[in-house]
Amino acid sequence: MRKKKLSSVVLALLFPAMLFAQKEREITLAEAINLARIQSVDAAVALNELKTSYWEYRTFRADLLPEVNFAGTLPNYNKSYSPYQNADGEYGFVRSNLLGLTGQLSVDQSIWLTGGKLSLNSSLDYIQQLGTNKNRHFMSVPISLQLTQPIFGVNNMKWNRRIEPVRYAEAKAAFISATEEVTLKSITYFFQLLLAKEVLGTARQNETNAERLYEVAGAKRKMGQISENELLQLKLASLNARAAATEAASNLNAKMFQLRAFLGIANDETLQPILPESAPDLRMVYQTVLEKALERNSFAQNIRRRQLEADYAVAKAKGNLRSIDLFASIGYTGQDREFSAAYNNLLDNQIVKVGVKIPILDWGKRRGKVRVANSNRDVVLSTLRQEQLNFNQDIFLLVEHFNNQAQQLSIAREADEIAQQRYKTSIETFLIGKINTLDLNDAQNSKDQARQKRISELFNYWSYYYQIRSLTLWDFGRNEELEADFEAIVNN
Repeated sequence: MRKKKLSSVVLALLFPAMLFAQKEREITLAEAINLARIQSVDAAVALNELKTSYWEYRTFRADLLPEVNFAGTLPNYNKSYSPYQNADGEYGFVRSNLLGLTGQLSVDQSIWLTGGKLSLNSSLDYIQQLGTNKNRHFMSVPISLQLTQPIFGVNNMKWNRRIEPVRYAEAKAAFISATEEVTLKSITYFFQLLLAKEVLGTARQNETNAERLYEVAGAKRKMGQISENELLQLKLASLNARAAATEAASNLNAKMFQLRAFLGIANDETLQPILPESAPDLRMVYQTVLEKALERNSFAQNIRRRQLEADYAVAKAKGNLRSIDLFASIGYTGQDREFSAAYNNLLDNQIVKVGVKIPILDWGKRRGKVRVANSNRDVVLSTLRQEQLNFNQDIFLLVEHFNNQAQQLSIAREADEIAQQRYKTSIETFLIGKINTLDLNDAQNSKDQARQKRISELFNYWSYYYQIRSLTLWDFGRNEELEADFEAIVNN
């Protein structure tokens, strides 16, 4: 018994401190958007996707530049037996016992125009025979120029130079769109919390009013001014109002947890969302919005990239019909037992090699692959045309919804003010016995629905607005493009 009393005392002492630990924080819609763009997990995912695309593009750009490489074997020790055929055809085994060192420095450059590769090389080989006969040899190639060139094959470098910039532009546009989608998500959570707050406030006010009306009705019943049935209706309304307030409080906690988790806010803060009283007075023009979207949205870059990739697949299939590769090397070489002498008395070193692979009989396999690639390209082009039509239609409907939403918001705001005034008047009228409980309940329901309708219409307005921003990457409020310093963002 004493333990229970002690626990009660401890809880009584701690409860005020627990309430004090919950810090209240007012938050506006603009603040929620800024926090979401900085701290949300969705924003971090968008940033990492941008970084991946950025470094892929940097890798592609690096492939276009000269590359300096060093290759070597340091050392190569070989002590083994290998088969050897004498001049008379008899086989035997010969022992190898040597130490070898090789090194090659090369400067490689891809040829953008032809898809070939040009290399400037310099190498040195050294062999030291071990054992009783300790001979050594140096072989040098002071300079050698090599060309590797496919004759009829597809020029991968040319296609990559066409595709990769489009891919990176698509990634940059997608990042800005993803940022706007984070904004849209924060708006959704913000208004859900705001609506839950309003519902709870309304529920508590309704609970207070219902209890007050029930008390007044009890006094009227004693005086015989209302029937027992009306008194019971008000009692039931009071109980329903109490249950609604409890449910609304639970829903508010859930929505607050959702917004805090999304924005990365600590759980010890109680958020108090502020209802935006105004919205920008804008009217969108479909053709303008469509032009901005086709110019800047990642969808436009996506279509261009997929068209190029389909054309690239056809070019590769045609290039595989036959294969002719040219390899040419020209340079100087020298060899001697001494290092310095290996660079004297240099001799010409020339190689020209043409490799040919042309199918004589493949039963139409390669030409079949070309036809498959052409068919796949036609499918892609048809799909893209349909996606383009759907994209245009979605923008048209979105613009129509947004332009209509401003009027809906104005109507909802006026209806809310009227419903609030009507409910206030209904209470006063009920207290003097001029209306019954049914009329009072109808006024209360209309008031609650009007306030929720106003918040919902305001959410729809901002939702449509940021959807259009996400599609066009254009700020219509400031009439300027949405841009970002990608280098600073990636390297931050």
